Amino acid sequence: MVEETSDQSTEKPAWQDPAAKPFIQIENVSKDFNGFIAVNKVSLDIYQGELFSILGASGCGKTTLLRILAGFERPTTGRILIDGMDMTNIPPYERPINMMFQSYAVFPHMTVEKNVAYGLKKEGIAKEQIQTRVAEMLELVQMTEFAKRKPHQLSGGQLQRVALARALVKKPKVLLLDEPLAALDKKLREHTQFELMNIQDQIGVTFVVVTHDQDEAMILSSRIVVMHKGELIQCGTPKEIYEYPINRYVADFFGTINLFEGNVSRVDDKTMEVECKEISTTVKALSSDTTRVNDQLTIAVRPEKISISKEAPEGEDLSILKGIVWDLGYYGKLSIYKVRTETGKVIQVSAQNRIRSAERVLEWDEEVYLSWDIQSSVVLTE
Repeated sequence: MVEETSDQSTEKPAWQDPAAKPFIQIENVSKDFNGFIAVNKVSLDIYQGELFSILGASGCGKTTLLRILAGFERPTTGRILIDGMDMTNIPPYERPINMMFQSYAVFPHMTVEKNVAYGLKKEGIAKEQIQTRVAEMLELVQMTEFAKRKPHQLSGGQLQRVALARALVKKPKVLLLDEPLAALDKKLREHTQFELMNIQDQIGVTFVVVTHDQDEAMILSSRIVVMHKGELIQCGTPKEIYEYPINRYVADFFGTINLFEGNVSRVDDKTMEVECKEISTTVKALSSDTTRVNDQLTIAVRPEKISISKEAPEGEDLSILKGIVWDLGYYGKLSIYKVRTETGKVIQVSAQNRIRSAERVLEWDEEVYLSWDIQSSVVLTE
């Protein structure tokens, strides 16, 4: 385990420092395509050196926002500032930005090194300087030994590295990445995520990534913004978004979650009880200053926060209910259980397989108890 120094542990990230100046400022940006509002009054600050992800389902406006940043689209209203300069009406080729497309868009007739050198040659940079910068970039992405190969001789992961090297060789202030890992298979995608993070950390360029993959956004990002129907719904660190979703949409979109509607039956300064008729159970949760008896709200609980057992658990701060194993799946490190309660509500539970065994701990139709701690109940009012 690596120990943090006292300086590292107390240093705040830029977005928590009131004195820090945003590197990218998106101010009240909207985009109207003949009556269709693709981006709706989005304001967002991104800080220098961040690996920032824009996450959302298809059609949420994330790619349109990326294209506005790149200069391929002009906003209908609002403006874009990069490093303090207004870029709203600046064409793409004059912005300190480069973009890596999902298709990689490498030139099939050129070798790897010529692909990477192409942008520098177009700018008229001296041959010796081009050779040096291309060599440095190929070493960074671990493609030096493939310099003379052409794209058809490369794997998907190697093509992705070539595209990344070509985008970074011009030393942009900002790199925009549109679904950068979508074309890779699962195992290679997982490996490349960490490579991308390491490269970004080494060069310090601000990365803005568009993705629909929640897991990818969680692994890559310093912060994530979730978009829906052209609007910014929530912005925060991966942990903040996952553990403290602001509403039902974010909770349901970001990972798997169980949702229970109910009415507040008791509340004090620290805790409350919520009567959830759909599971015939009183759920315990932490209260807030605005919580009142009879308030209608939703309790959200992640599957991994729920314990499953054959014996009834005990504890004052536990929410407890009973059901039967309706379905189950073995995923190696995890087992997924779908438990049907007496009211017919199905609850998903994920359990870590800590003990090596070929035998199942629980089987179909077994009666089980589900329980979770009071702090695992997420209260949603929207």
